[in-house]
Amino acid sequence: MSRTAFAAALLSAALFAGPALAHDGPLSPERKAEIEALVRDYILQHPEIILESVAIMQAREEAEKNAAAKQALVDRREALERDPGDPVLGNPNGDVTIVEFFDYQCGYCKSMMTPLMELVKEDGNVRLVLKEFPILGPASETAALASLAADRQGKYEAFHTGLLELRGRLTAEAVFQVALEVGLDVDALKADMQDPALQDQVRKSYDLAKALSIQGTPAFTIGEHVVPGAISKEQLAELVAEVRKGG
Repeated sequence: MSRTAFAAALLSAALFAGPALAHDGPLSPERKAEIEALVRDYILQHPEIILESVAIMQAREEAEKNAAAKQALVDRREALERDPGDPVLGNPNGDVTIVEFFDYQCGYCKSMMTPLMELVKEDGNVRLVLKEFPILGPASETAALASLAADRQGKYEAFHTGLLELRGRLTAEAVFQVALEVGLDVDALKADMQDPALQDQVRKSYDLAKALSIQGTPAFTIGEHVVPGAISKEQLAELVAEVRKGG
């Protein structure tokens, strides 16, 4: 709700609440005009109450959103961390699972690849679940479906890495060129990309992201934490250690 709309709502509430407190009968036009003038004058003399009310409303909405996301982590843990259709890197039997929602056109996702993979390899006991979350246009959708199809040929990690290392504009042509470079059968890849099961896999990522209030990329879940945006390898390691301690 915009501040203007909220102010209007506040004024309206005051107009209709006021009579209930001060008048038992129907509100006359004169009485309504009198109350409206009083409320308007008070707001003009104390505009800070609008900002205070908006801040309270925003804080309440944020708290509700965070609570819903934490509950979704509990309710949808299996779909989040153990969906057999999601590619998994690192240790498939690791004791801590990191889930990443990403888009191949996202610059921050590209910058996160090295520290994330370094952590996974150095730790040796982390499962990395990758959720294809193509939110930046048709080329992202092509790359996401191609990556899931590449997993069927056992080359997901090489293809995933190649796409994230790609510089310049992402296009369908660039996607298939990377596929060739990492040794994929491109004809088979294109055929698999038409499988509705892969499109459904992407849809499930969207559904989970919505439940977790994830709106951008990258975003991570680690234990009970939903982490929006890029963070350092040290911060990731701290979260992993916290999960191992039961946090």
